[in-house]
Amino acid sequence: MAHDGRARAGVSPPRASGADAADTGVVPAPSEAAGDQVLAFAGVAVAAVYVPGEDELRQAETVCRQVSAHRLSERVPLAEGSPAAHAFRTGRPLWLSPADLATYGEPRADAPLGALPLTADGVRLGCLVVVGVSGTGFEAEQRHFLERYADAVARVLPAGARGSVPSPVLRPALRNLHAGSFVLVPDTGVVEADETLLGLLGIAQADFDGKADTLLAHAVPEDMHALVSVLEPAAQPSARRELEFRVRGPAGEMRWLSLSCRVVAGGDAGPERVLGVVTATRVLRRGSDDVSRIQWLTAALDDATTVPDVGRVVVTALREPLGADRVALAELQGDRLTVTVLDPPQPDCWPESWRAQWRSEWPDAPVSSLPTLQLALRDGRLDLWPAGSAFEAGLAGIGEGGLAVLPLPARGRIAGVCLVGWDRPHAFLPDERSLLTATAALVGQALQRAHEHDAEQELATMLQRSLLPRRLPELPGAKAVARYLPARRGLQVGGDWYDVIALSEDRVALVIGDVQGHSAAAATIMGQMRTAVRAYAVEGHPPDVVVAHANRLLVGMETDLFATCCYAELDLEEGNTLFVRAGHLAPLVRRPDGGTQEIEVEGGLPLGIHAEAEFPMTAVELAPGTVLALLTDGLVEAADLPVDEGMDRTRAALAAADPGDLGRMADRLLGEDGRREDDVALLLLRYDGMRTRPIRAGWVVWRLPDAVMHARRFTARTLRAWHVADMADAVLLVVSELVTNALVHTQGPVRLDLTLRGDRVRVCVSDSQPRAPAKPVIVDWEATGGRGLMLVEAMSEAFGSMPVAGGKQVWSEIAVPRVEERPPDG
Repeated sequence: MAHDGRARAGVSPPRASGADAADTGVVPAPSEAAGDQVLAFAGVAVAAVYVPGEDELRQAETVCRQVSAHRLSERVPLAEGSPAAHAFRTGRPLWLSPADLATYGEPRADAPLGALPLTADGVRLGCLVVVGVSGTGFEAEQRHFLERYADAVARVLPAGARGSVPSPVLRPALRNLHAGSFVLVPDTGVVEADETLLGLLGIAQADFDGKADTLLAHAVPEDMHALVSVLEPAAQPSARRELEFRVRGPAGEMRWLSLSCRVVAGGDAGPERVLGVVTATRVLRRGSDDVSRIQWLTAALDDATTVPDVGRVVVTALREPLGADRVALAELQGDRLTVTVLDPPQPDCWPESWRAQWRSEWPDAPVSSLPTLQLALRDGRLDLWPAGSAFEAGLAGIGEGGLAVLPLPARGRIAGVCLVGWDRPHAFLPDERSLLTATAALVGQALQRAHEHDAEQELATMLQRSLLPRRLPELPGAKAVARYLPARRGLQVGGDWYDVIALSEDRVALVIGDVQGHSAAAATIMGQMRTAVRAYAVEGHPPDVVVAHANRLLVGMETDLFATCCYAELDLEEGNTLFVRAGHLAPLVRRPDGGTQEIEVEGGLPLGIHAEAEFPMTAVELAPGTVLALLTDGLVEAADLPVDEGMDRTRAALAAADPGDLGRMADRLLGEDGRREDDVALLLLRYDGMRTRPIRAGWVVWRLPDAVMHARRFTARTLRAWHVADMADAVLLVVSELVTNALVHTQGPVRLDLTLRGDRVRVCVSDSQPRAPAKPVIVDWEATGGRGLMLVEAMSEAFGSMPVAGGKQVWSEIAVPRVEERPPDG
């Protein structure tokens, strides 16, 4: 396998660090330098990612920590017996010493090589090849770390990548391992620790004084002696030391960390510095201390919140420490067993009968078809089957060298079963029975908790989806998108809401709000407030009245929660916008030239505090191409992020995003959601301006005997001015009927409005009676009325009524020829 140490087409160039940094003149960034230090502890000189191509593996990215004599090939045919192809085909890691490389057709070298398959959800994504610095091979601790590194690479490697990857994966995967590094000077007790290490120990960077005692003070007292003995320099400076120890977090929780360190000699051949790497780990090591194993498993299961998380912990805790070849976890649902975890995940590693029952992801089968498992589930005790035991077809091939059947008890019932199988003969030691029994009890309880958590989150998700809009309306001259992200703490449902309300053909209302807290109570109030604001807006009230009505409603609910709200009403024809803000963040705008600003909207009190609170309006004119952003504080505020800094970040992201794709713009504004402490709502609207501007004309109908005649004359003059007189008969008939009904059946003022938009003339008659007109069910020959509305409906393309402030509006739309289709005037 050839490696030239330089970038090729489709291959990321290796970054210089460590030994070769001085030769190239490239100074690595702090994160890269820390990553190179971690790779140094793993004994890696070169790391390369291979992804499948056409009948071959292609080198997609390389990281060279130091120059190596071993050369990695750019292309590896799958049919050949190279280490990378062998690991990719078998799905198992391959570790080769320099002497072993000759058996794979590789030239003899002075450095070991490792090939680790990259798989995710049973899909083979590629292979990770690592070349060691020197020596006979990788040590066990190095292998453990590199296998974890391969899993991290698989998680960031895009599925379906062929021949190349769109972005680097080796460095991001190394960062995702959260490995912290330190340099200790034993003579002075001074230590340099990076930010990751301080985070693992629960120390704020501003509180660290650079002393080793400060780091050691966070360790559990029982582990202090072993930790100090490992960190002390030894007679052999090059010796490596590994240790697992415990620390207490800020809230008193216990975390397990893994330490690997070595001593670097000074100029006088004496020990001068201790270099180390610390990682958070859930790995259950094989060893004689069963108490430590159970402690590790308890801590790992405590962090597992979902069923897949529990499965991953079980595989990590049992397969490698026990030297097992297969681990399966199945849940008991009624009289059926549903498999949730298989390791290895490939179907051909499991019984033939399972493949016939394979569903969308995992198989399931009735308990009655597996007598061995049925017996264990009935008795609720551990069964250990030695090598050579005969099983039913459903278990054939799982444990030819030995099979452990672990029923998983939880709250007086059996939650499922775990199968651990060996291919080679396995002798069950007495201590293993106790360990497996204790493991089964912990896993069963964790599985029950995970089910409750999943059910709770599913309920929360359904509740949140039912309270928020399912889709946003299509708007003439504008486009709107919205995003909602639940809080990561507690019940993932909150009080943030948004809404887009089409008030008419040329007016739209935008609403965003936040009810205090993120709980079921907050979500309930949120749903009521969203419904109320929508109802008040559709009635035709101006923005300040809408918010004032919602405020009185919340005060009348007599709840301890308050809400903030920002309401905007936009005239899609002119771009005029009226804003009302009730204790909420000010909206942001991105102008057509790319500049951003925070709109200074005069604010009022939050909703639900004072019933007589006033909410002033602020008028702003939007130019076509402007993007309006309404957001909640969860996006711009956190424990470590002041709201002013968060608003500045959001403004910068708004300026840098492409307004042509509002969806991507919204995703960019959300950014990294790892620090999300509160739920987040975001509403974006791009105002483009209406392509076809409507033409309007209005007339106040006086209550005179000839009022209908004057309304018809006004309509005829307007239609002639608009060059649509050829449709005057239909429009005049509709005007006559609607105006007559308004004058006869209502009191107060009546107004006639005509609008020409495209190929439609819209007739609107407004009055002070809120009740909508009702068409008669039956109109016989003796009836004296009731035919007017039926005539209007027959002459109209569309017909209806809508509430407006102080009454209603009855409207009708009549089709007319477009301007280009109309004959010229005589």
